[in-house]
Formats: sequence, C-alpha cells, structure tokens
Amino acid sequence: MRKTRFFSGIALLALSATACGLASASPERDVVVPAEPTMIDFVDPAAVAGLSTRTLTDDHYAGTRFVHIDYPEFQSAPALNRALRAQAERQLRDFRGRTRGRAAYPRPELNVDWQLAAASPQAIAVRLRTGEFQGAGWSYSTRTYWFDRRAGKVTESAGLLDGEHALRQLAHLVRERLKGRGAQVAREEVSARGDRFDSMAFNRSGDLVVEFDDCQIGPCSLGRLAVAIPAERVRPLLSEFGQRAQDGVREAARQAQDTVHEAAARAPIRQPETAESPQAASNQAGTVDCAKAKCVALTFDDGPGPFTAKLLDILRKDRARATFFVVGSNAAAQPELIKRMSAEGHLVGNHTWDHKDLSKQVTSRITDSLARTVDVVEAAIGQRPTLARAPYGAMSQTVRDVAAGLGLVLVDYDVDAEDLLTHKAGDITDLAVRKAHPGAIILMHDIHREAVDAVPDILKRLRGKGYSFVTVPELYGSAGMQAGRLYRSGDELPGKRPLT
Repeated sequence: MRKTRFFSGIALLALSATACGLASASPERDVVVPAEPTMIDFVDPAAVAGLSTRTLTDDHYAGTRFVHIDYPEFQSAPALNRALRAQAERQLRDFRGRTRGRAAYPRPELNVDWQLAAASPQAIAVRLRTGEFQGAGWSYSTRTYWFDRRAGKVTESAGLLDGEHALRQLAHLVRERLKGRGAQVAREEVSARGDRFDSMAFNRSGDLVVEFDDCQIGPCSLGRLAVAIPAERVRPLLSEFGQRAQDGVREAARQAQDTVHEAAARAPIRQPETAESPQAASNQAGTVDCAKAKCVALTFDDGPGPFTAKLLDILRKDRARATFFVVGSNAAAQPELIKRMSAEGHLVGNHTWDHKDLSKQVTSRITDSLARTVDVVEAAIGQRPTLARAPYGAMSQTVRDVAAGLGLVLVDYDVDAEDLLTHKAGDITDLAVRKAHPGAIILMHDIHREAVDAVPDILKRLRGKGYSFVTVPELYGSAGMQAGRLYRSGDELPGKRPLT
C-alpha cells in the first residue's frame, strides 16, 4: 500500500493553526504540526467504541438551498445525542427561515461537520463547525458541547467554568491575551455574554482554548480567532467538571504520547513504501456480463450511517451488490463498515470529505476534499477508490479537471428513487422499480431508514423482471470508464442498445 496522508489508527489528530491563533478544522497533510498553544488535539473517532454518525439534510431537489449536517452519536451518551440532534434541528429551522423564498444562484448552503475535542473517561466534547454560504463566500462558526460522563449531563462550553464570576474573569484574561493582535481586533467585544464563549476546549497541556466565530470580534477578513489561557491561570476558574475535563484531556495526551514513543521504539526501520495500492474493484466483478444481461447499479450516498449495517445485511442475504459513495468524515469515524462493504463485494466510492458543493470551491479545496476521502478509504480497505460523486450533483469544469488529475471517474445517476422526498418505503420502491431500465444508475441514501427499508422489495421486484445488481463500472464492461468524465447511465456507451 502506498503511504497515505490520513492515519485512522492513531488516538489524536493534531490540527494546525494560523498566525492569528486559528484552530483549523482541516489539518494539512504530511506536515509536522508545531506546538502552537491554540492547537486542539482532536480524538480519532474510530478509536471511540460505540460511535456512529447521523446526517440531517433538506429537500435539495425542489428547494432553494443545500443542507448537510453531520453529527456523532454515542451508545453511552443518550443525553448528548439528544442535545446534538436538537442543535442540528435548530440550525436547519433557522437556515430555512432565513433562506425561504430566495431564488439565489448559487444556492445558499448550510454545512455542519464535527470533531471530538475530548473523549476521556471523564468527558466527551463535540465541536460542531458550521459553514454558511450566502453568495459572497463562506463564513464559519463553532460551538462545543461537553458531556459529563460521571453525571450523565450535557453542558455548553460555559459550563466548564465555575459560574458568572469566573466567566467575567475569563473575559478579562482573553482581552489581555488579545493585546498585540492589532487594532482590527475589537477586544471590547469580548464580554461575559454566553455566545462569546460557546466554543472552548483544552489543548494537550490543559490550556483553555477559546475560539471566536468569523466576524465576531473583528472584520470578517480576519477569519476565526482563538486564544489559549494557560492551564495554571484558568484552573481556579473551572467548575468541578471543568477540572475533571481538563485532567482527562491532559491524561489522554500523555497516554497517546507514551503509546507513540513505545511503538517507535519497537518498530523496525523500514524504507518508505512507494507502490500505489490497487484500484478499488468489486471482488465479484466479472461474474455478470452486462452486455448480455439486464443490469442496474444501486448506489447509496452520504453514509456510512446508522442504517448502513442493516443495508449490508439485506444485500448479503439477497446476493446483490451496490456502489457506496461515502462521505469521508463519516468513513473515518466508522472504518469497519467501509471494510465490510469491500469484503462483501460492493464498491466504495468518494462523496467528498464533508459534502460541500464543489462548484463553489477553489481548486485547492476541491482537491483536498476529494484526496482526503481517497486516503481514508484506502487506509480502510487497501484499495484506492476511483469513482467520485459530486454532492448535490453540482458540477463545474474545475471539478472535472481536479477529478481527472486525481484519477477519479465522476458518476451521476439517471434514476432518482427520491428517498429524500418521501417517508414511505413503498413509494420509494414503486418509483425505483418504475423508472429502472437496463444500464440504470439508481440514486438512494443509506442515511435514511425508509430508503433501506425499501431495498428488499426493490431487489425482489427488479429480480422478477430479470435484472442483475452490479457495481457501476460493471455496467460499462470492457469499454471501461475514464477519469474526469461524467457518467450518468450505462446506456451512454456509443452503440449500446438497451435490452428488453
């Protein structure tokens, strides 16, 4: 396997920071991160037992906006799950209200992703990172929720502090730390108001990192600012839970460092691997000749999610295979599901890291979003995914060019099961069966229970019509698929005649 740029097995993921003290949510690859005090060490979600992901979307077919909200779900923290779900629903309602009736192009977009700022025996901290596009560019904000494992209670970041008096003292310390950041930073805007301190976490040394949203205490051009208050100065201001949370982060960082040192001491010196991994392919490819058989390709977007394992059970029982276009951040949190997809004959494709509209992105951001997802899938299955699907179907020449450079084939669809529009499995089944044809690429979403519930009847009814279920490349047979080209249906090959 070639050396990947994403490491899914380590306990902590370090994030780089800008000169202004921004704790970035998108770590640079192949970079050794310096010990910048506002850097937050995010916990690898794959190392947290019982963690899955949830996704909240909007009707992006008939609507006027794009919405994709991801958040984690924990088997051992139901109160935290409820709080995260409630926050996601509030953000969706608010965004709908502010964009209702607008006919803007490009469409307004709401995107929420997450990181784990802590996952110790004492506390879990989930940092929600919200991006909004309203036509003039992206703006970002953060909010961090803390869960007290001992008490089973959720608190916002201000709950790390010992009351209003401590919050006022923290505001004073932050203003002091902002001296020297330039006249553009409005230090007087930092007050004891709760919304100024809604995203706080500890770095590996136990310093309290306070993050501010874009435009919150200065011009939007400054981006997000962060300040680190030294551990010994903030300790007296912390609540009892805050002190336990601080101790938990420091202990987790120490243990992770010890683990790395022990592994390095035991590991033999090896030459770097340079050989590329093989291209991802179904281990059952070639068992059906779609030039002779009636074939359709079921494709599932946005996962893996809470219903993906059930879907895989259904497909295995009915001996059908599919193509999964996974969101990179979800795949990183649940690599075992990605491994299972590949092992059971399905094909894993690329649906970008965080499901943003690629047509709004510059070349470097498009490249990063696609390449990071390639890396995390490759780390899970030992094969390099070569199929990609653009979120919302949004396409541009730049997206095509980047895909070609990365060796990625772009896949759209010609049959939409409309599982985002209906909450009835029967309706999803009827539509998919009615529109299916030889060579069809059928769009579904394994993040929705109703879509997964519809699959058994879709398989039964289409099999009754003589269809075989294959992965997307099998539709094209020996003709193959070319990187950078967009494919919507197996009927697109020159001279191909639909079977009847």
